[in-house]
Amino acid sequence: MGLYRGMDRDALGRGYNNGAAVPDVLDKMADFARRSAAVYDSFDVKRDLPYGAKPRQRLDWIPGPRVGAPTLAFIHGGYWQSRAKEEFAHVAAGPLARGFNVALIEYSLGPDARIGAIVDEIGQAVDFLASHFAGWGADPRRLCLSGHSAGGHLAASHRAHPAVALVLGISGLYDLEPISLCYLNDKLDLIPEEVTLHSPERHVGPGVRTLLTVGAIELPELIRQTGSYAGLLRDGGETVEEIAAPNHDHFTVLETIAVPDGPALEAVALAFS
Repeated sequence: MGLYRGMDRDALGRGYNNGAAVPDVLDKMADFARRSAAVYDSFDVKRDLPYGAKPRQRLDWIPGPRVGAPTLAFIHGGYWQSRAKEEFAHVAAGPLARGFNVALIEYSLGPDARIGAIVDEIGQAVDFLASHFAGWGADPRRLCLSGHSAGGHLAASHRAHPAVALVLGISGLYDLEPISLCYLNDKLDLIPEEVTLHSPERHVGPGVRTLLTVGAIELPELIRQTGSYAGLLRDGGETVEEIAAPNHDHFTVLETIAVPDGPALEAVALAFS
């Protein structure tokens, strides 16, 4: 019997298993690791600044080349249950080359934290950044909150945060229902009330301009989620722009911000010009 859009548990699992869908994922993650290490070696990174008391409530701050620069804050993916900011620090290279400050946000993972607590942690991290912008010489009016995959969900969950000026979702997850119905929920233990409360597409309200991108060769469900959320934002009268990412899978789509001329990064820069 179909649980979601005609898919049973196994089909849903395949529909969201990004690692299985990309044969050379290990090579790509190794490339990310090399490039991330180069970022830490090449820039003056303020590492592991605590925005809360829990072990993973920390972020890295990488200042741009000038006072008054905008900031791109990045939230990594991993289905809210794996990965770490250090694995995706390579995304900072593009924004830094364009004159941005960069923040890399870490957060607690399931099953140690429930989804609501994880969402709240991102709000704490944004509060922390906002409270330090003056001392760090960052423009408090130009913060782009961005995220990849589960990080896209977390970024979208804070479209209405008063310190956020722009949201960028990269291959994000905006409806948690299919996640709650497949193997991905074994650690998250999402319940229907949490799905309703923490699915961004079910809470389209006033918020900042939103940029959305997804790789053209990603899993169909990931592509559908982005298109569905974009449509709901438009229907709600919100400002949204979809950015094409041809020939990109769920991992290479990060190149849209990790390199200086990436199309998603270009859209962020244009929004802040």
